[in-house]
Amino acid sequence: MLLTSRIVRAARPRERRYVLADEHGMSLHVMPRGSKWWRFRYRFQHAERMISLGVYPGVNLATARLLHADARGLLARAIDPSADRKEKRAASVHTFEVVARQWLKLLQPRVAKGQLAADTVKDATRILERDIFPALGTRPVSDIKAHELLMVLKQIELKGLRYTARRAKQRCSRVFRHAIGLGYIERDITEDLRGLLEPPHVRHRPGITDPARLGELLRAIDGYTGGEVIGIALKLALLFFVRPGELRKARWRQFDLPAAQWRIPAECMKARVQHLVPLSRQALELLLKLRTISGDGEYVFPLLRDPARPLHGAALSGALRSLRFDSTEVTPHGFRATACTLLNELGWRSEAIERQMAHGTANDVRRHYNYAQHLPERRVMMQAWADYLDGLRTSGLTGKARSRQP
Repeated sequence: MLLTSRIVRAARPRERRYVLADEHGMSLHVMPRGSKWWRFRYRFQHAERMISLGVYPGVNLATARLLHADARGLLARAIDPSADRKEKRAASVHTFEVVARQWLKLLQPRVAKGQLAADTVKDATRILERDIFPALGTRPVSDIKAHELLMVLKQIELKGLRYTARRAKQRCSRVFRHAIGLGYIERDITEDLRGLLEPPHVRHRPGITDPARLGELLRAIDGYTGGEVIGIALKLALLFFVRPGELRKARWRQFDLPAAQWRIPAECMKARVQHLVPLSRQALELLLKLRTISGDGEYVFPLLRDPARPLHGAALSGALRSLRFDSTEVTPHGFRATACTLLNELGWRSEAIERQMAHGTANDVRRHYNYAQHLPERRVMMQAWADYLDGLRTSGLTGKARSRQP
């Protein structure tokens, strides 16, 4: 006799477990303590097996029959319901977020050794948590399809964040490759997305390359009244033309003032290779002045409210805006374009300029980069560059820094 909701509801516990049969191997097991379990007994490959379909009343009769029908459907396709359930349970443990956080955790030793920037890991974590986990984080990594990931990445693109979408794809690729190494999946599905994302908007960092206008900027910086540390930082940014982050986070221990050089450790550089900046006479004078302001602390350019931290990333940009130099005309990063363009125009060898700007591909760096390469020539060039800027500041002369081979 088939079970009914009334029969199931009225079943009372007895001293020993008893079974109420339904059909096709489905039954209700009533336990001595009163719990009622739905079971499905079946045969697979000549062996008798049994799985649970849930507990009443959380799973009522109608739901139990649906689960029973699903299991019988698997049997009809020669799939063992018990094995299928175990496989799905194991897959649910290896969700995209779980695997991604495993990968992120593996990056920490590289950060500790200086092989990877902490900001790189923070950026990867932020992108995954903000853009990927909400949509795919709870999905088993083995179940995610290329078109599903593409839809998530396209949503990022629709916000106008093309570059972020590409970075998100790269981070996902690393997660999938990590999953391959663990044996959870067999291939990286991001390979199927090649050419399907819009190319990122090219970001040009504006830099002043007109000598007369550069002279106006130098004179404006001389008159800056927003804070002595920031004013000196702007002057040194032009003298050094390093990346803004490398300048802001400079530490006093990196400087050898008697030897007139700044040795930036590999972990502070974009290419993860040590870089050497010769110090001109003008740079030394500014650094000695800074010594009287921040020399007792760790950072050369400390935050006024918290000297244990360096200047904020927006400090130099904000100072330029206060001097009425718009971001469409010049940015702190654009000082690099300024120096590169004008030094080339002044006749300095491109090899020395490129080395001083720490340019080069990662492979070239690993195999060939010598941070002291062209150093004698670079010393002369950096002093000539400082003298050239002085000339622009005072009289606008543009011809005083011609290349002189050491």
